[in-house]
Amino acid sequence: MRNIKIETKWAIIFSIAGLLWMLLEKLSGLHDKHIDYHQYLTNLYAIPAIWIMVLALIDKKKNFYEGKMSYKQGLITGIILSVIIAVLSPLTQWVTTYVISPEYFPNVIKRSVEIGYYKTIEEAQANFNFANYVKQGLIGALMMGIITTAVAMIFIRTKKNH
Repeated sequence: MRNIKIETKWAIIFSIAGLLWMLLEKLSGLHDKHIDYHQYLTNLYAIPAIWIMVLALIDKKKNFYEGKMSYKQGLITGIILSVIIAVLSPLTQWVTTYVISPEYFPNVIKRSVEIGYYKTIEEAQANFNFANYVKQGLIGALMMGIITTAVAMIFIRTKKNH
């Protein structure tokens, strides 16, 4: 367990940051009166998400590998971190859906039909629902976490002196 203590800490930080972002979206009206902008502005969460992943990798390098971490060690760290985030994502999606913004799905379903993105309420409901968002969150956490790690480790890894 000691081996993944840092990853677990940062996965919890990542999850809390995601919930705070959802609260910010809700308070700024992106889940109701400004819902037309949601699909664009929600992607800005990538900035703090990437930053948190980088901080986690740096923390692992500094405090577990004593300042010397190979690309492979960092990649394994990022994969473990991504898996823990993915495991936590159904819980964070539940909190978002049922506590922070229970009106989001009804609002986005209604609006997506109004603007013609979907032809029927049923089509919109098939996309905008808790189960679908849980699946997207699991897959997204794994994919984006691993991609972020793969790129970040190019810069974070300890370079060998030639």
